[in-house]
Amino acid sequence: MPTIPLRGHMAAYDDFGPTTAHPLLLVHGAGHDRGIWQAVAEGLAQAGRRTIAVDLPGHGSSSGDACLDIDAMADWVLAFADAAGLGRFDLGGHSMGSLVALAAADSAPTRVGRLVLIGSLAPMPVAPFVLDAARNDPQQAHALINKFSFAPAELIGEARRQALEEANTARMQRNGAAVLASDLAACDAWQNGLAAAARRRGPSLLLCGEVDRMTPLKAVTPLADALQAEGNVRLVVLAACGHGMLDENPAAVVQALLED
Repeated sequence: MPTIPLRGHMAAYDDFGPTTAHPLLLVHGAGHDRGIWQAVAEGLAQAGRRTIAVDLPGHGSSSGDACLDIDAMADWVLAFADAAGLGRFDLGGHSMGSLVALAAADSAPTRVGRLVLIGSLAPMPVAPFVLDAARNDPQQAHALINKFSFAPAELIGEARRQALEEANTARMQRNGAAVLASDLAACDAWQNGLAAAARRRGPSLLLCGEVDRMTPLKAVTPLADALQAEGNVRLVVLAACGHGMLDENPAAVVQALLED
């Protein structure tokens, strides 16, 4: 696991694929870390693509306190890109990470080529009962997040769903209750997404789960329309996937990324 010094702390990341290839920088979601990207990054590397998956501050193996809002996370991601020697790069994110990617692309439009938003909405409200649980009852918060994260057992099987929930719970526990609560509050508070999307002039990919209950497909239209206003957007729907599509079907995510 490589690290680089950044703002008085260490930023942890994984770098997959040939270093001479054009980089895709990937940002994880709330309460997660760079490990969520491993299967996708390995698949892209096999196709000759370079991907860099980073831990946000206070997540995974990156030191420092977690950023408290989406714009601060986006600013940190751009600083990481500087520290990693990335000039122009593609940028993607899942869930909260998609908001971070959108904010970063808006802040540095000449640096970001393709923008990849996975499991995204703008705005991205978080139900009050989930926010409350994240602050006061982490075990209940984990249960609620798992309930809404994956396709139903009728589609993917009870054993598969249970395994996905266990892995997701372990990931959230590793990153800590305070980080999850802070991340969810940041998602809920950020209201600049549609304006940022409307200013976007480059290519964008919106990747959605067919049965996503957190960022449902029917709610994605305003974001897709905003991205289309000045740029161009491709919307891909992954069959039988929920919000946790990076875990549910990483091969399908890889295929969608390679098609662009």
